[in-house]
Amino acid sequence: MKNSRILIGALCSVSMAALATSVAAQAAAAPKVEQVQEVVVTAQKRSENVQTVPISMTALTGAGLANKAVSGLEDLQFAAPSLSVENAGLTQSVNIRGIGLASGSPNAANGVASYLDGVFQPPIVSGGSYYDLADVEVLRGPQGTFVGSNSTGGAIFINSQSPKLQRFEGYATLGGGSYSGFLGQGAINVPLGQTLALRLAVNDESHDSYYTDHGPYHNKAGRLDELGTRLGILWKPTDFYQATFKLENIQRETGGYAYQPVPGTEFGSTNPAGGSIRDLYYNSPAANNERAIQGVLEQKIQLPFDITLKSITGYQNKQIHNLYDLDGTEATSDTEDQFVREKVYTQEFDLLSPTTGKFSWIAGGYYQRNRIDVIISEGAFPTSILDQNKKTTLGVFGQVSYQFTPTILLTTGLRYSDYKVDSSGRVVVGAGIPTFPPAGQQVADLAGHEEDSAVTGKVNIDWTFAPHNLLYAFVARGYKSGGINSATENFVKETVWNYEIGWKSTLWDGHVKTQLDAFYNDYSNFQFDTVNTASGQGAVQNVPTAAIGGVEAQAQAQFDALRLDAAIAYVHSRLGDYSVINQNRLVGVTLLPQCAPGQTAGCTDYSKATVNISGAPNLLSPDVTFNAGVEYAFHLTADYVLTPRLNYAYQSSQQASASLDPFYKIGARNLVSALVSLDHQDWRLQLRATNLLNEKYVSGFSVNGASGNRFYGAPQQFMFVVQRNF
Repeated sequence: MKNSRILIGALCSVSMAALATSVAAQAAAAPKVEQVQEVVVTAQKRSENVQTVPISMTALTGAGLANKAVSGLEDLQFAAPSLSVENAGLTQSVNIRGIGLASGSPNAANGVASYLDGVFQPPIVSGGSYYDLADVEVLRGPQGTFVGSNSTGGAIFINSQSPKLQRFEGYATLGGGSYSGFLGQGAINVPLGQTLALRLAVNDESHDSYYTDHGPYHNKAGRLDELGTRLGILWKPTDFYQATFKLENIQRETGGYAYQPVPGTEFGSTNPAGGSIRDLYYNSPAANNERAIQGVLEQKIQLPFDITLKSITGYQNKQIHNLYDLDGTEATSDTEDQFVREKVYTQEFDLLSPTTGKFSWIAGGYYQRNRIDVIISEGAFPTSILDQNKKTTLGVFGQVSYQFTPTILLTTGLRYSDYKVDSSGRVVVGAGIPTFPPAGQQVADLAGHEEDSAVTGKVNIDWTFAPHNLLYAFVARGYKSGGINSATENFVKETVWNYEIGWKSTLWDGHVKTQLDAFYNDYSNFQFDTVNTASGQGAVQNVPTAAIGGVEAQAQAQFDALRLDAAIAYVHSRLGDYSVINQNRLVGVTLLPQCAPGQTAGCTDYSKATVNISGAPNLLSPDVTFNAGVEYAFHLTADYVLTPRLNYAYQSSQQASASLDPFYKIGARNLVSALVSLDHQDWRLQLRATNLLNEKYVSGFSVNGASGNRFYGAPQQFMFVVQRNF
């Protein structure tokens, strides 16, 4: 079956290439052949054609996301090369080119910065469904000038549809499918006079659990009940001022996270034999409730000399309440009650020069304030954790471009980032156990202070060596802030130097567009989770060095009714000399500080669990990612168009644990999705199929000491959808 699926992908790729070549040879005989749609992006603060932006990126419009079966962040990895998204329960670890977030600690920042409507997103409550979007832009490599800190791997920009003046329009979508699936989406744009417009968008989704819990509580872990609403207001009283306000609210319940113990770990062999990946054995309640509200106000003011001032003000309040059966078994009872809340305040100012002359520039400043509250209570061995963090991020940046000749452009950008965090909290164990104090024993003081700063940026040269052919090369530096493990230990910032060349071309009179790049990253102080032997507690630590290199290629083609796209990436990474603790070699051992010479009591000997990871690949970094899609529009009559589409995605295996334990390896996966659409004027009937071959694959892990749990991807699903545009 595995070989057959790989063969499907290869046949899909080869047939697409053959079709493209065949149709291209006949293009001269078909003067009305449609071209590949132009995609406009705003990654560099201005609206630009993606083919003229000297950045390795994937840009998908709202329609493009639907065509590639992308309904949320986890699906995006199957539409953009070099991107991986690991499901870790509380968070989704997003990595690009093997760099991103490889830690579940709230003290560790994102390595791939994610933005919704220009506002930075923390990693919690990031699994919501996409709806009413204008586009999603995935930028690969450090974005040190405009994004600044926490973008060593890249950045993802999610842009929702904005209100439009003097246009009454909208759509309504209703669908139903597998696992009692329900989808209700819609948006309406209402003009109010000549200067004001409103847009209201709604997303209502639900489905039953993919799993059966055989425990006494019959939890419905993995089900979905999600409601999202977004209100947009556009006010443009003059030609010199425009304000856009958006307010979004998300409520999401899943009945708890669905996972199974990892075989070979502490609880990995305690479930009944013969259970499938869709069987759960929880013996305690499970719950997952997520809430998020975001408000963003964008203002644009036209100043003298055609200079634009832009202000983006944002506020977020995200919170999660979870109940876990940590061990996921009937044999033991290891529970956790977890509450996490993060509030974020952001303010950015941008000044943009006109682009009519040889010289252009952008300058700006940034402020961000985060407050994170974590309250955890664990039951089997009573443990309580209180962790509070207050983070402040400041940045000033500028970029200048000079057009030396009509075909050569030099761009230089710099940013200074300053970061501070203050934390307070404690870890207390043993409350109520006779050998411990009545209120428990404090084993860790989480109070501390960390601050760091860095200069990042980019030097880039563009050469348009032929019409619609852009060759670029640059050197860029990225940075990710450090943080606090305890009152006595911090982890340091990580940095990366990126050297890259790329070529973007538009061929055959606009019918084919390609993007090709090669890169090499010199990476320092990679942050990841392991055991700090000085305290016996889990901690974020740093691997001193890593080297990462690779190539990426993308292509899109359209010839009349035929549309094709494909993308492939090869990434090779290698960690430097470092040793970590494999906790699965310490099953049943209480983790205490490292034993001193001659000490045998009140300590732990970690020598037998120490693993050297020199030369190992970066975490969550598949060597190969590939995706392709093909569709053909059959014009049945003048008013009816039938369009079948097939998508294929492949992702090679990746390691999810710094200890390189084979139990935490995510295997390769092959996923196929399909769409069949029938369009008639403003109506669309569509049949959607995801995971068409019902691939059974691991989507991620959560690790808790010597035990761990693994998550699985969604099974095969079908949904029938009716949509009406107006």
